Amino acid sequence: MNDAVRKGILAGAIGLAGAVCATLLGLPAAALIGSSIAVAIAATAGLAMAVPGRLRDVAFGMIGISLGAGVQADALSQLGSWSISLLLLAVSLLTTLLAGAAILRNWFGLDAETALLASAPGTMSNAIAIALDGHGDVTAITILQVIRLLVLVAVVPPLATVMDAPSVGLVRSAAMEPLALTVILLLTLGLSIPAARWRIPAASLLIGMILSASAHVAGLANGPAPSWAIFASFVVTGTVLGTRLTSISGRQLLAMGRAGAVLIGTTLAMSIAFACLTAFLTGLPLGQVWIAYAPGGVEAMAAIGLALGYDPAYVATHHFARIVILVILVPILLSRSRRH
Repeated sequence: MNDAVRKGILAGAIGLAGAVCATLLGLPAAALIGSSIAVAIAATAGLAMAVPGRLRDVAFGMIGISLGAGVQADALSQLGSWSISLLLLAVSLLTTLLAGAAILRNWFGLDAETALLASAPGTMSNAIAIALDGHGDVTAITILQVIRLLVLVAVVPPLATVMDAPSVGLVRSAAMEPLALTVILLLTLGLSIPAARWRIPAASLLIGMILSASAHVAGLANGPAPSWAIFASFVVTGTVLGTRLTSISGRQLLAMGRAGAVLIGTTLAMSIAFACLTAFLTGLPLGQVWIAYAPGGVEAMAAIGLALGYDPAYVATHHFARIVILVILVPILLSRSRRH
């Protein structure tokens, strides 16, 4: 057994154990939360773990397909009614990004590029890719992004359920036909390869969501992915999140812990404030709006929204918009910071 296989089996076993324990405890989004926390603890303890890239893509693709399954033809007519929500999402992203960067720069002495990329709320892979191209401190950016993501995965589901119970969600119909599911998944994996080369964040999830939504609107597919496939995808996704701590030492985490705590508190407060405003103006459920606004990675937040039963079309549309906005906005702000 080679080293990569051993690391993959260990990560999968720990992630599955954590998911089962969280499920037995009745935690919201149990498979995602349990696996991510269990693997994160094991990673910080020094266990070497890794998830194969293609397995990760399959999991992200399956989550995207499940989200897209909630988009029916009549959901397209709702885009107009979501215009206020999408506009406030854009404002919240800009505000959160600028506020987080200012705090890291002025309170913790980080340089402008590091502070900006570390504060990007929801496109960790894109932020780290930009850092690897020579912008900012890659280690500091990775640590702060990972801390934010893991904390949000743990706290968002219980807070969202406290806000209100899901009022809409996936229709509990028969699972998608195996042939349709297989074709969509294979197309997703094939298209995600060039998309990843173009550095599109969460490429498998986004492509899976788009293909699945298109198939459901066109009547070529019906129903969500099987529940066992969704559970397995949550476990793999949570395991991926947890293994991102493998290459970071405990000393580095402690050194950036205070900055991470302040950043998380700020971004959470701002996302909740904008979600409350949006819910007040639109009448949408507060928990659903906050899941769509929560400043976590698109993979994790989309998975949480799906697991909690919120309107998948609404959540998916807003997280897709988040990625587009940040992919355009972050380079502009980086260019501006260099000029100053």
